[in-house]
Amino acid sequence: MVLYLKKHFKKLLIKERLNENVQLIFLKRLHHLLNLGYPILDALEVMKWDPRLASISDTIKHNLTRGLRIDKALDKAKFHDSIVAYLYFVSINGNLTLSLEKCISMFEQRMNHIKRFNKIIRYPIVLLGVFTILLIFLKRSVLPSFFELFQSNTEASKTVLWSLIIVDFFIINVFIVFITLIGGSLIWHKIKDNIPIDTKIKIYNKIPLYRNYLTMQTSYYFSTHISMFLKAGLSMKDILHAIKEQNKFPIIRYYATLMADQLSKGQKIDHLLMVLPFVEKQLVYIFQKIDDHETLQRDLTAYSYYIAEQMEEKIMRFIQLVQPTIFILLALFIIFIYIALMWPMYQVMKTI
Repeated sequence: MVLYLKKHFKKLLIKERLNENVQLIFLKRLHHLLNLGYPILDALEVMKWDPRLASISDTIKHNLTRGLRIDKALDKAKFHDSIVAYLYFVSINGNLTLSLEKCISMFEQRMNHIKRFNKIIRYPIVLLGVFTILLIFLKRSVLPSFFELFQSNTEASKTVLWSLIIVDFFIINVFIVFITLIGGSLIWHKIKDNIPIDTKIKIYNKIPLYRNYLTMQTSYYFSTHISMFLKAGLSMKDILHAIKEQNKFPIIRYYATLMADQLSKGQKIDHLLMVLPFVEKQLVYIFQKIDDHETLQRDLTAYSYYIAEQMEEKIMRFIQLVQPTIFILLALFIIFIYIALMWPMYQVMKTI
């Protein structure tokens, strides 16, 4: 049963993607070979020298020769959605080397965040598990024995009884939280594709931490891709059309559709951006004050670097806050258990 749940949970969440380290090695190697002047098909052939990349390179080369775009070829090779989405825009801006460089930076940063978070959270989670097992042992063996031992002392027995109730409360809540997280994740990944995007936005907007992250992420993707397209000489109409054609970032696609409709009616984009959730005010201000494409492209590029730094800083601050928070909660509960065990003895000693 446990193996079944593990298998299906993994399949739902990971979607049988390639190992992320292998994906990163592939992107770096491809970027390096393109910089050396290799055409992409020749670069993929050279990459077959590495046994780790041979099968992936062969799959991608096969799909490219069939006429698929680079993003579609990578999607079929089971690359991460964020990589596929980023490289979708290569078909419009035509600069694969630059797109790969930015994609590598973004994906490497994401991997570092996950590694740091896992490293920081691993020990507290193990400690929480051990502590929960210890509490179960206390509840089943130690505290009932204490209750019988101090039954003659009313105050002491009351303290032990309250300890049993609180320990029960903690254990039950740990299991409820665990089951809710696992069950909620499984259900959400099962039904999320059938939920309309405007409903998803309302749900996301009610989750404080995730709402803040989505606001920065959405603003970052808009500023990055619009600035790249402006640099390639595309009009705003063509840019929004290109963005709404991709399907890996539904929120950005939805917003691009709304913005394109606004533009077709002769209205300004910044009016719509002001009322949309997950859009930074600074991004709205940039669109408000700038009319010419050259200045807009320059300011959006500068803004994308700024928001990327802000995201990095806030994510790291959150990661660093998680471990001490868990430690403090566990420490408080350990103190409580210690008092629960010692207080009845103190009550008995007072009566002697």
